[in-house]
Amino acid sequence: MSSMGLRSIVTKKFRPHSYKSDVEEKENIINRDFKAATINEKWCTDITYIHTSKDGWTYLASVLDLYSKKIIGYAYGTSMTAELAVKAVENACLNVKDTKGIILHSDLGTQYTSRTFEAYLSSKGIVHSFSRKGNPYDNACIESFHSVLKKEEINHHKYYNFSAARKAIFEYIESWYNRKRIHSAINYMTPQAVYDAALAAV
Repeated sequence: MSSMGLRSIVTKKFRPHSYKSDVEEKENIINRDFKAATINEKWCTDITYIHTSKDGWTYLASVLDLYSKKIIGYAYGTSMTAELAVKAVENACLNVKDTKGIILHSDLGTQYTSRTFEAYLSSKGIVHSFSRKGNPYDNACIESFHSVLKKEEINHHKYYNFSAARKAIFEYIESWYNRKRIHSAINYMTPQAVYDAALAAV
């Protein structure tokens, strides 16, 4: 690598704070069954961390449709709150006529076990499924998306502030990931193409 002038990408790591309180186990409905018969049947959601030079750590909450692999909703903010998690799901629900019965899978983070988040899901008729404690593979699909986002976009740039990062994230998701990036899991189609085809078949 040295002779070719190559070097690895070094990123600033987020160090989460540990909490001594026990996390209550909740029902894992999906139980790693990530297959879906159509769109808006199973969703998964999570929050990831993005560093900026001026504003420090920022947070992206994403919602992925398991059938199409499309990011159907997301929210970006400077605080990792229940409201941020709710906003991502709100955005996912914008173009869905009937959300009743959709299964939404998340981890056991305080944002997702909060009364605010649970109340919103209840108001939309969305069924909440949870990962088991310490089992990131239970939410592998959204973990995979956030990993790809960092490998293909975030780790290649240093964002000056929240605004610059927000613009880059929007362009990556809307212009590249959903509409141009093909996936072997969906027959080498783009998430948007699969989502549109399923929508037309309804």
